Amino acid sequence: MAISGLPGGEGEEHGIVAEINITPLTDIFLVLLIIFMVTTTVAQDEGKNIDLPEATESEETPPKSVTVAIDAEGDIKINDKLVQAGMLEQMIEEALAIAEEKVVILKGDKVVMLGQAVNILDIAQQKGAKGISIATQQPGPGD
Repeated sequence: MAISGLPGGEGEEHGIVAEINITPLTDIFLVLLIIFMVTTTVAQDEGKNIDLPEATESEETPPKSVTVAIDAEGDIKINDKLVQAGMLEQMIEEALAIAEEKVVILKGDKVVMLGQAVNILDIAQQKGAKGISIATQQPGPGD
């Protein structure tokens, strides 16, 4: 006497077993995911290196604002022109006269003394500056 359900038994049914093996399907999906990730990264990087066309600026176009830069040695430049000794007030006045916006932007090295920066901003205000800004640098990722 054979027990039903055991191999060789009389009650065993021989049918088709329909199972889906999803391991190869999972492998294909992972490969496709990696391909899409790599291609989108490459496509994003390509857009960053754009060579923009150059435009010449007319001499008649007035600057928007006046930029005063002081380097570590104490040399002062107004709109990229070196200031001669004793000419600071006159050059600030001339630069403000032709500037579209009467704003002075101070770009000073870290070692510039506060008194020197305050003196320049005071002169700019006396000569008609309507606004004063101090340029700073964004901290880097490790700062």
